[in-house]
Amino acid sequence: MNALSKLLLLMFVIAPTAFGATHGSADQAAAAPAASEQYKPKAPQINRAKLDELLAKPDQLLIIDLRRPDEIASVGGFQVYLNIQATELENHLAFIPKDRSIVTVSNHAGRSGKSADLLAGKGFKVAGWLGAKYYEEEGGKLIKTAPSTPNPQASIQ
Repeated sequence: MNALSKLLLLMFVIAPTAFGATHGSADQAAAAPAASEQYKPKAPQINRAKLDELLAKPDQLLIIDLRRPDEIASVGGFQVYLNIQATELENHLAFIPKDRSIVTVSNHAGRSGKSADLLAGKGFKVAGWLGAKYYEEEGGKLIKTAPSTPNPQASIQ
């Protein structure tokens, strides 16, 4: 066997092993952050029946909708809510009353679970969190409205 044949044979034996080890490490590294990004809220997730029960006492409840206005307009929202986007929640704690039970809402409950835990950690009474889309799938009624657009021709008098 000449030197070139030996080199080619060595490459066929070593290359798949080296690639597999490198490739496997990359897969594991890519999978690790995805698994760690899965947040498990400590606050309770509530369903439609529980939210409807809380909505029966509106003077004791505050719904904080963490979605963007376009998400609320396209998916639907609740009759009365405070809209603070999830990324801004901590900057607006002074505007949130501590004497009401709070329910945080997002589309699929990802942002609402994290935000519920943030509020509970800051001393707020958190009743729970939910996803608006799940609420609707369970038979709950969401209100769909078109987002308002500013009228540049309107004057303030």
